[in-house]
Formats: sequence, C-alpha cells, structure tokens
Amino acid sequence: MMLENKLNITNQIDLAKTEEKISKQKARKLFDTGDMNKIEVGKFAGLAFIHAYLFGEIYGFAGKIRDVNIAKGTTAFARVMHLEASLKHIDAMPQRSFEEIVEKYVEMNVAHPFREGNGRATRIWLDLLFKQAIGQVVDWNQVDKESYLSAMQRSVINDLEIKHLIKHTLTDKIDDRALFMKGIDVSYYYEGYSEFKTEEL
Repeated sequence: MMLENKLNITNQIDLAKTEEKISKQKARKLFDTGDMNKIEVGKFAGLAFIHAYLFGEIYGFAGKIRDVNIAKGTTAFARVMHLEASLKHIDAMPQRSFEEIVEKYVEMNVAHPFREGNGRATRIWLDLLFKQAIGQVVDWNQVDKESYLSAMQRSVINDLEIKHLIKHTLTDKIDDRALFMKGIDVSYYYEGYSEFKTEEL
C-alpha cells in the first residue's frame, strides 16, 4: 500500500529510494550533531524523537502513535486500542542489565508504535539503552539478516534466541562513527533498503 507522504511521491519505488536517502542523511546528522545525546533513553518519548528525526521530512505521521492496526507476515502487532497502555508499560520496564534491555526491546517491537519505520528507529533506541546501561553497543555488521529476522519473529514467544544473537555482537566502541554509519546501513538492509551508503550521503 502506497503511504501518503509530504513529498507527494506516487510511485512506490521512488518513495522507497527517497525515504532511504533522506532518512539515512538524517541518521548521520543525528550522530554528527550530537542530537542523539538529547534523546530520553529507554522511553517511548525518546523513540518518538528518533522516528520524527529520521522520517519527519517524508511522513506526516513521523513520531506519532499509529491509528491503524498493522501486521508483517504472520506477526500482528499491538492493536491500536491497547497501544497507549502498552507504551506506558514499556516505559516502566527496568533497563539496568543486558537481559532487561532486550526484554524491553522485544516489547517495543511487539508494540510497533508507528505506521512505518519501526525497526530502523528502534534499533537506534536499543543501542542507546545498551550504551547508557552497560557501556556497549551492537555491532550490527555481525548480526546476520535472516537469523535476526527469524529470532525477532520468535521473540514474542521466547526471547532467548535474540538475546543469544545480540550478546555475541556487543562492542565497547560506543562512540565509533564508522561503526554507527555501517550499523545504519545494516539496519536498513534488514528492511530491504540498500541503495545508498550512509557515510557517502
């Protein structure tokens, strides 16, 4: 389904390319300007800030809680009527240890609060949680796409697989610019976007 956008693009392929280019430019800016340091870590408000920052030039719904029910394949995300309560619950979840952070991340993935761009925004949000609590971030280059997607799909029932997958890719290079840029590229690749390299935009 074609998403309504601020740029009045009516071709799906053109929209995908434009979305990738602009939002990757914004992700780079998020790091380079230090705006990432303004984000409320582990809260929905922080995730909404990231989402609006990445996608605000493209979509009117950027950073806003969705008002439609959505699903991906066989996975149905939180229904609109339960979404605000889910987000309040996630805000209150602890975030002191690796295990607690992944559990919080899994719950946010189930909530899927936005119309589009949830995964890309939430992976940045996850790294900020790790950075604050345990002084590490994920090296997304080490996380295989298919393994990650299948682990996330199963995480609703059992989160051990995604915990195992992420645990072995943590690095203490928390302020490494090249790692962040490559991580954005991998994050977008998970969602089928690989036209541009963040570092070159």
